[in-house]
Amino acid sequence: MTKMIRQKAEETRIFRFLFAVVVMIMTAMLITVTVNAQPSKEQYFNNLDDRGVILDGYDPVAFYTDSKPVKGIAEFQTTYQGAIYYFSSSDHLALFKSNPEKYKPQFGGWCAYAVSLGRTAPIDVNNFSIVDGRLFLQHNQRAVNGWKKDVTGNIVKADKYWPDVSSKNGKQIITDEEKGFLNNTDPDGVTLQGFDVVAYFTDMKAIKGDPKYAARYNGATYWFSSEQNAGLFKDHPEKYAPQYGAFCGYAMSLGKLRPVNPEIFDVIDGRLILQHTKDAYDQFHKNLNGNIMKADNNWPDQVKKHAGKKVKFDKPAKPVNS
Repeated sequence: MTKMIRQKAEETRIFRFLFAVVVMIMTAMLITVTVNAQPSKEQYFNNLDDRGVILDGYDPVAFYTDSKPVKGIAEFQTTYQGAIYYFSSSDHLALFKSNPEKYKPQFGGWCAYAVSLGRTAPIDVNNFSIVDGRLFLQHNQRAVNGWKKDVTGNIVKADKYWPDVSSKNGKQIITDEEKGFLNNTDPDGVTLQGFDVVAYFTDMKAIKGDPKYAARYNGATYWFSSEQNAGLFKDHPEKYAPQYGAFCGYAMSLGKLRPVNPEIFDVIDGRLILQHTKDAYDQFHKNLNGNIMKADNNWPDQVKKHAGKKVKFDKPAKPVNS
């Protein structure tokens, strides 16, 4: 009898243990489902100062009511989508709170034209416009001019590219337009190994550029040695951009894609042509006009064949003894 009671007690303990385990498992599963069902906190990529304030502290409502930038004050502030907004009056603060989507700047307060090109840039609050009830800001007059060339089209592009631009914290993305170009760039999209393309014309030598002076053109990022050179390029990029996407000129005359040595170059009739080696330079110059013509004829087919794809260099041509 005693043995049976002990056995019954043991079975009861096992049952309670198993029941507790099952309850723990079910509770854990319920918690997991509940947590996964909670909406994740959305992240916003805003143009903020070191205090977390957007629009350089200017009042977003004033762009609509006063048609000009008006400085806000910390006394009247609110936070919306990860940004602190300052206002010039309690009335403007109330208006914003009643409909923040109406008054907030587009694209996190970054330059709208830059976003349409697949990247971000800072703003000057004096360069603003309101289009179809939306507040757009630009970096400088050059950006304003580019924006005005096709306002409707640029808005479409900026809306399209903003999710990718913001998810990459403003880093340059490859836009649909840029996929039509062919360039010899590094993995970050920088061409000419960072050498200043303008210096080839102004100094007649290869000078290393600085990433703080940068410009984007036809799918490639250019670095410059000075703000002045960057400005010259931005005003007339077609004048300074290297021929054949910064691929070797002699190789292009043979219908091939080869890298370049940025220090082996020519400026011929206002055109920058680079070569891979001294031998390539010499062979190119043996029939300069003829090789330029061949390279010009071969280039469109190379663009058609390789644009928008990861570039793989062709095998080098065999050196020719001079």
